[in-house]
Amino acid sequence: MEDRYHRWLERKRIERCLKNLKRNGFDAHLATSAKAANHQVLSLISDDETFGIGGSESVRAIGVVEELRIMGKTLYDHWQPALSAEDMQDLRLKQGRCDCFLCSANAISEAGEIVNVDGIGNRVAAMVFGPRKVVLVAGVNKITPDLPTALQRVREVAAPMRAKSLGMETPCAESGRCADCRAPQRICRVTTILHRPPMLTDITVVLVAQALGY
Repeated sequence: MEDRYHRWLERKRIERCLKNLKRNGFDAHLATSAKAANHQVLSLISDDETFGIGGSESVRAIGVVEELRIMGKTLYDHWQPALSAEDMQDLRLKQGRCDCFLCSANAISEAGEIVNVDGIGNRVAAMVFGPRKVVLVAGVNKITPDLPTALQRVREVAAPMRAKSLGMETPCAESGRCADCRAPQRICRVTTILHRPPMLTDITVVLVAQALGY
Protein backbone atom coordinates (compact mmCIF):
# COMPACT_ATOMS: atom_id res chain seq x y z
CA MET A 1 0.00 0.00 0.00
CA GLU A 2 2.83 2.39 0.89
CA ASP A 3 4.51 1.84 -2.52
CA ARG A 4 1.25 2.79 -4.19
CA TYR A 5 1.37 6.27 -2.68
CA HIS A 6 5.08 6.67 -3.39
CA ARG A 7 4.36 5.95 -7.05
CA TRP A 8 1.45 8.39 -7.01
CA LEU A 9 3.62 11.17 -5.57
CA GLU A 10 6.41 10.38 -8.03
CA ARG A 11 3.97 10.51 -10.94
CA LYS A 12 2.72 13.94 -9.85
CA ARG A 13 6.29 15.27 -9.72
CA ILE A 14 6.98 13.96 -13.20
CA GLU A 15 3.74 15.47 -14.54
CA ARG A 16 4.63 18.91 -13.17
CA CYS A 17 8.15 18.69 -14.57
CA LEU A 18 6.96 17.56 -18.01
CA LYS A 19 4.35 20.32 -18.17
CA ASN A 20 6.88 23.02 -17.33
CA LEU A 21 9.60 21.66 -19.60
CA LYS A 22 7.12 21.87 -22.48
CA ARG A 23 5.99 25.33 -21.41
CA ASN A 24 9.63 26.42 -21.45
CA GLY A 25 10.02 25.20 -25.03
CA PHE A 26 11.67 21.82 -24.54
CA ASP A 27 10.39 18.77 -26.42
CA ALA A 28 9.62 16.60 -23.37
CA HIS A 29 8.49 12.97 -23.17
CA LEU A 30 7.76 10.41 -20.46
CA ALA A 31 9.13 6.87 -20.53
CA THR A 32 7.73 4.47 -17.94
CA SER A 33 10.93 2.38 -17.71
CA ALA A 34 14.50 2.12 -19.00
CA LYS A 35 13.30 -0.27 -21.70
CA ALA A 36 10.60 2.18 -22.77
CA ALA A 37 13.19 4.98 -22.78
CA ASN A 38 15.38 2.90 -25.09
CA HIS A 39 12.55 2.58 -27.61
CA GLN A 40 11.58 6.25 -27.23
CA VAL A 41 15.10 7.57 -27.80
CA LEU A 42 15.81 5.26 -30.74
CA SER A 43 12.58 6.40 -32.42
CA LEU A 44 13.78 10.00 -32.12
CA ILE A 45 17.30 9.50 -33.48
CA SER A 46 17.14 6.61 -35.96
CA ASP A 47 17.66 8.89 -38.99
CA ASP A 48 20.85 10.45 -37.59
CA GLU A 49 24.29 9.08 -38.46
CA THR A 50 26.84 10.65 -36.11
CA PHE A 51 26.41 10.70 -32.34
CA GLY A 52 28.26 12.34 -29.50
CA ILE A 53 28.02 10.42 -26.23
CA GLY A 54 28.38 12.49 -23.09
CA GLY A 55 29.86 10.95 -19.95
CA SER A 56 26.43 9.69 -18.90
CA GLU A 57 25.58 6.59 -16.90
CA SER A 58 21.90 7.22 -17.62
CA VAL A 59 22.28 7.05 -21.40
CA ARG A 60 24.28 3.85 -21.11
CA ALA A 61 21.81 2.36 -18.61
CA ILE A 62 18.98 2.37 -21.15
CA GLY A 63 21.09 0.48 -23.70
CA VAL A 64 21.03 3.08 -26.47
CA VAL A 65 24.80 3.21 -27.01
CA GLU A 66 25.10 -0.50 -27.75
CA GLU A 67 22.05 -0.37 -30.02
CA LEU A 68 23.65 2.42 -32.05
CA ARG A 69 26.88 0.44 -32.38
CA ILE A 70 24.94 -2.56 -33.67
CA MET A 71 23.21 -0.29 -36.18
CA GLY A 72 26.61 0.81 -37.51
CA LYS A 73 26.27 4.45 -36.50
CA THR A 74 29.35 6.63 -35.97
CA LEU A 75 29.87 7.23 -32.24
CA TYR A 76 32.11 9.84 -30.67
CA ASP A 77 32.47 8.23 -27.25
CA HIS A 78 35.43 9.25 -25.08
CA TRP A 79 34.61 6.45 -22.61
CA GLN A 80 36.03 3.82 -24.94
CA PRO A 81 38.85 1.82 -23.30
CA ALA A 82 42.55 2.40 -23.92
CA LEU A 83 42.23 5.83 -25.52
CA SER A 84 45.13 8.23 -25.41
CA ALA A 85 44.63 11.71 -23.99
CA GLU A 86 44.89 13.09 -27.55
CA ASP A 87 42.23 10.68 -28.85
CA MET A 88 39.89 11.55 -25.98
CA GLN A 89 40.26 15.24 -26.71
CA ASP A 90 39.58 14.67 -30.41
CA LEU A 91 36.38 12.77 -29.58
CA ARG A 92 35.23 15.50 -27.22
CA LEU A 93 35.66 18.07 -29.99
CA LYS A 94 33.71 15.91 -32.44
CA GLN A 95 30.87 15.58 -29.93
CA GLY A 96 30.22 19.27 -30.50
CA ARG A 97 29.76 18.82 -34.25
CA CYS A 98 27.67 15.65 -34.50
CA ASP A 99 24.15 15.07 -35.78
CA CYS A 100 22.88 14.18 -32.30
CA PHE A 101 24.37 14.55 -28.83
CA LEU A 102 23.16 12.14 -26.12
CA CYS A 103 23.52 13.16 -22.49
CA SER A 104 21.78 13.45 -19.13
CA ALA A 105 21.31 16.13 -16.47
CA ASN A 106 22.59 16.51 -12.95
CA ALA A 107 19.21 17.92 -11.91
CA ILE A 108 15.93 19.13 -13.42
CA SER A 109 13.63 21.40 -11.47
CA GLU A 110 9.88 20.89 -11.50
CA ALA A 111 9.75 24.39 -12.98
CA GLY A 112 11.45 23.00 -16.11
CA GLU A 113 15.05 24.20 -15.64
CA ILE A 114 17.95 21.88 -16.49
CA VAL A 115 21.12 22.09 -14.37
CA ASN A 116 24.50 20.60 -15.24
CA VAL A 117 27.97 20.94 -13.77
CA ASP A 118 31.09 19.87 -15.67
CA GLY A 119 34.77 19.53 -14.98
CA ILE A 120 36.03 19.79 -18.57
CA GLY A 121 33.01 21.41 -20.21
CA ASN A 122 32.62 19.33 -23.38
CA ARG A 123 29.22 18.05 -22.26
CA VAL A 124 27.68 21.40 -21.42
CA ALA A 125 29.24 22.98 -24.51
CA ALA A 126 27.68 20.34 -26.79
CA MET A 127 24.32 20.69 -25.05
CA VAL A 128 24.22 24.41 -25.68
CA PHE A 129 25.61 24.82 -29.21
CA GLY A 130 26.92 22.70 -32.07
CA PRO A 131 25.00 19.45 -32.57
CA ARG A 132 21.87 19.62 -34.70
CA LYS A 133 19.92 17.75 -32.03
CA VAL A 134 20.37 17.06 -28.30
CA VAL A 135 18.54 14.22 -26.54
CA LEU A 136 18.71 14.27 -22.76
CA VAL A 137 17.74 11.20 -20.69
CA ALA A 138 17.03 11.66 -16.97
CA GLY A 139 15.59 9.44 -14.27
CA VAL A 140 12.97 10.59 -11.80
CA ASN A 141 15.72 10.82 -9.17
CA LYS A 142 17.05 13.92 -10.95
CA ILE A 143 13.83 15.94 -10.43
CA THR A 144 13.85 18.55 -7.65
CA PRO A 145 11.18 21.03 -6.47
CA ASP A 146 12.87 24.20 -7.76
CA LEU A 147 16.11 25.73 -9.02
CA PRO A 148 17.78 26.18 -5.59
CA THR A 149 17.16 22.51 -4.75
CA ALA A 150 18.44 21.51 -8.20
CA LEU A 151 21.72 23.28 -7.49
CA GLN A 152 21.72 21.73 -4.01
CA ARG A 153 21.27 18.27 -5.53
CA VAL A 154 24.39 18.76 -7.62
CA ARG A 155 26.46 19.65 -4.56
CA GLU A 156 25.05 17.08 -2.16
CA VAL A 157 24.24 14.11 -4.40
CA ALA A 158 25.48 14.16 -7.98
CA ALA A 159 28.97 15.63 -7.55
CA PRO A 160 30.13 13.51 -4.58
CA MET A 161 28.88 10.30 -6.21
CA ARG A 162 30.41 11.22 -9.57
CA ALA A 163 33.75 12.14 -8.06
CA LYS A 164 33.77 8.86 -6.12
CA SER A 165 32.92 6.84 -9.24
CA LEU A 166 35.78 8.47 -11.15
CA GLY A 167 38.28 7.87 -8.34
CA MET A 168 38.94 11.58 -7.95
CA GLU A 169 41.01 12.84 -5.04
CA THR A 170 38.55 15.44 -3.79
CA PRO A 171 37.08 16.13 -0.36
CA CYS A 172 33.58 15.16 -1.52
CA ALA A 173 34.83 11.77 -2.78
CA GLU A 174 36.12 11.14 0.73
CA SER A 175 33.39 12.65 2.93
CA GLY A 176 30.36 12.59 0.64
CA ARG A 177 29.85 16.32 1.22
CA CYS A 178 30.71 19.35 -0.91
CA ALA A 179 33.52 21.47 0.53
CA ASP A 180 33.67 23.98 -2.36
CA CYS A 181 37.21 22.71 -2.67
CA ARG A 182 40.32 23.87 -4.49
CA ALA A 183 41.47 20.32 -5.22
CA PRO A 184 43.33 19.88 -8.52
CA GLN A 185 40.85 17.13 -9.48
CA ARG A 186 37.76 19.18 -8.62
CA ILE A 187 35.01 18.22 -11.09
CA CYS A 188 32.67 21.17 -10.40
CA ARG A 189 34.11 23.89 -12.64
CA VAL A 190 31.40 24.91 -15.11
CA THR A 191 27.71 25.31 -14.23
CA THR A 192 24.96 25.72 -16.83
CA ILE A 193 21.26 26.35 -16.30
CA LEU A 194 19.01 25.84 -19.30
CA HIS A 195 16.01 28.06 -18.61
CA ARG A 196 14.92 27.63 -22.24
CA PRO A 197 16.43 25.76 -25.21
CA PRO A 198 19.20 27.81 -26.84
CA MET A 199 17.94 29.51 -30.00
CA LEU A 200 19.76 27.25 -32.47
CA THR A 201 19.62 23.96 -30.54
CA ASP A 202 16.83 21.38 -30.65
CA ILE A 203 16.64 19.77 -27.19
CA THR A 204 14.48 16.76 -26.37
CA VAL A 205 14.14 15.58 -22.77
CA VAL A 206 13.10 12.00 -21.99
CA LEU A 207 12.10 11.66 -18.34
CA VAL A 208 12.20 8.08 -17.10
CA ALA A 209 9.91 6.95 -14.28
CA GLN A 210 12.72 5.14 -12.49
CA ALA A 211 16.05 6.12 -10.97
CA LEU A 212 18.99 6.38 -13.38
CA GLY A 213 22.54 7.58 -12.89
CA TYR A 214 23.81 9.81 -10.10
